[in-house]
Amino acid sequence: MRPVTVSVPAKVNLQLSVGPVRDDGFHDLATVFHAVDLLDTVTAREASELRVTVEGEDASAVPTDATNLVWRAAQAMADATGADPAVHLHIMKAIPVAGGMAGGSADAAAALLACDALWGTRVAPEELHDLAAELGSDVPFALMGGTAIGRGRGDSLTPVLTRGALHWAFAIFEGGLSTPVVYERCDDMRSSDVPQPQISDPLLSALATGDAPAVGRALRNDLQPAAISLRPELADVLEVGEDYGALGQIVSGSGPTCAFLARDEEHALDIAVALTGTGLCRTVKRARGPVPGARVVR
Repeated sequence: MRPVTVSVPAKVNLQLSVGPVRDDGFHDLATVFHAVDLLDTVTAREASELRVTVEGEDASAVPTDATNLVWRAAQAMADATGADPAVHLHIMKAIPVAGGMAGGSADAAAALLACDALWGTRVAPEELHDLAAELGSDVPFALMGGTAIGRGRGDSLTPVLTRGALHWAFAIFEGGLSTPVVYERCDDMRSSDVPQPQISDPLLSALATGDAPAVGRALRNDLQPAAISLRPELADVLEVGEDYGALGQIVSGSGPTCAFLARDEEHALDIAVALTGTGLCRTVKRARGPVPGARVVR
């Protein structure tokens, strides 16, 4: 069997509204996912046993054992189809690790698709979605891509009409933030009377009409105050983006990556240069969206 390579995008949450904590410890979410062209690739090839290797940005921070979602994705696909999970999965990283852009979930989605193609198992899209949802809340969107509403834990998806392209600059920091810790801090910072989350109509309208300034005004992340309380320097970086005319700025997911919406590609470059000059972030990346989800590229 020839090796199969799948590319998969990072995501930013244009809206992340978090409901009260549930009995199972999770939260109901109302979110708008948006895929951007920061791409990881996962290559699957025949091997004598299941193994994972990683190269690229922050590769040393990515586990290569059974704790990696890519490993678990291959095992889940094998269990579902009866295939032998003897596969070598090689990850090429470009999505920030532990940065709130769902890089691990993206790689898991890519692994599902790559193993399915390598083994010729032809799993139905609905079953692929179910396998993805078992691995994590963000994994199904990484398969879908584009822009989509997520409800429940974020894995119940509805595509969203988006006109035109959105241009972004992303400030990436040293070290990550633990998603469970950020959610716990969010719960601690809020009152006990938390409403059920709702999707923003102004955001959907702005996306449908291609009104980037209105998209910027509608950006919202309920986890942002918690992330800033854990990493106060995020507030300083967000202020830099505002000073340089970003249409909107937001902590991406549970952080610490911060996303800045620009007017166009040139403006994104201007914001990126300003962010680099602060010395507060490890690196800065530019991207555009929406882009497709995981797909076989060779």
